[in-house]
Formats: sequence, C-alpha cells, structure tokens
Amino acid sequence: MTDFSAMTDKNNEKIDKNKEEPGGLRVKPINNGTVIDHIAGGQALNVLKILGISGTTGATVSVVMNVESKKLGKKDIVKVEDRELREEELNRIALIAPAASINIIRNCKVIEKRPVDLPDEIVGVVRCQNPNCISNTHEPIKSRMLVKVKNPVLLRCLYCEQPLADGIAEYLI
Repeated sequence: MTDFSAMTDKNNEKIDKNKEEPGGLRVKPINNGTVIDHIAGGQALNVLKILGISGTTGATVSVVMNVESKKLGKKDIVKVEDRELREEELNRIALIAPAASINIIRNCKVIEKRPVDLPDEIVGVVRCQNPNCISNTHEPIKSRMLVKVKNPVLLRCLYCEQPLADGIAEYLI
C-alpha cells in the first residue's frame, strides 16, 4: 500500500494530499449517513438549522457552499455522518430546497438516491406570515399550509389563505 502522505514532488517538497485540486473539491466521503445534494446556493445553513445541527452538536458534518452546478448555477451540499433523515426532516428541507436530492450511504455505498418531495399539505411545520391568522393566536390549532407550487415553493395558509413564497426558512416552526 502506498503512503501518499509521504509523497514528494520533483523539487522534493512534501505534497499535501488534502489540498484542493484545481477545478475540483476535496471532501472526505462518509461511511454511513446522509448526503443532501442540490441545495440552492446559500441555503445549507438553513438545512443545518432544520436538522437541529449547531456548532455544539457532536455530529460530524461537512458543508460545501456556493459551488458550481450545471443544474442550479450555484449549489450547497450537506453531509451528515451516522444519521438517516426522517420523513418530517425531508419535508422541511423540501420547503427551502425543492430541487435537493437525498443520498443514503451505508458502508461507503449509495444505497438509495431520491429527490425530496413536498406533500400536498404541511401541518405544524410553517407558521402563517399573517399575524392576525387564527393559527398565530393562542387557539389550540396547528398551522396548515397547502402546497400550491412545489418548485419554486408557494404555500397558502388553509385558514386565512395568505400566500407564502419568499423567506420560508424564517417561518419554520
């Protein structure tokens, strides 16, 4: 087995194997967990918020932001080791990254790859932006949003019919 960490170039200088290659990314693959790809550029931090991941959690996470993408122009990627996402988490991610794809990794292999998909109705996940809506009062009801368009996301409150399209991450419960 070759020890690449001890390799040298033609000037006998040590080669940094972790150095980013021109035109490419060097992010360590994960053994088990979830890779969320094709997140709209700049939304990776909102994905981390949805997943409850902060700097104080013990999870091993890789975040790549604003990299070139043929599909999106710019995209983000989030890798979370040793965690497979629940359907509720996927639905929340779909609200802010409707073009995202989810890759489940086990033993260093992709065993499942699928796009996120919003259900037709979202209950208790997004609050209405209308402060006078009954769902924003002290009534014992959960917010209910109908998904009118999936990409770009357009929601409509079931109670007051207020639309919500921009800044959805700000209204996540």
